[in-house]
Amino acid sequence: MRNLVLVAALGAASPALATGLDIEVAGEANGTVHIDLFEDVAPNHVKQITDLAKEGAYDGVVFHRVINGFMAQTGDVEFGKMGGDMRMAGRGGSSKPDLKAEFSDKSFQRGTVGMARSQSPDSANSQFFIMFAPAGHLDGQYTVVGEVTEGMDVVDAIKRGSGRNGEVTGKPDMMTKVTVTD
Repeated sequence: MRNLVLVAALGAASPALATGLDIEVAGEANGTVHIDLFEDVAPNHVKQITDLAKEGAYDGVVFHRVINGFMAQTGDVEFGKMGGDMRMAGRGGSSKPDLKAEFSDKSFQRGTVGMARSQSPDSANSQFFIMFAPAGHLDGQYTVVGEVTEGMDVVDAIKRGSGRNGEVTGKPDMMTKVTVTD
């Protein structure tokens, strides 16, 4: 009985988190991408992403780094808004604090969503990336926050960048609207 009460109390005390994101994409790619978020794997990262989405911070943010056969990166709410100086896209974050890494045994597969960061493992903030293909070398090095469950065809159509760094030139594709789903 004591364990049952403890479980009930913990359950009542934990905040209800969202289970996903719907991302409307426009540009060369057009459509909606649904991501299931892993609250149990990366609760702090999921909370930050969903808070930013609820604030509308991701609306109008471009996919600034897209490497064919690897991944598409977005989420720079500071410098990555359509109409801004795209030379700065990818260098910013949000006004929220950087996050401590929440590494897990989840593997980076096609459709996996991970948090972008600088060299410090504890520097993820607002940027994230979606994998086009498996990349085992990222396992245990970057925080996995979710996976695409619908709309991978939309992800596959995102405008590719060029060069080793995958910088997108011209008019990049963007997230027109990001909605938190239950």
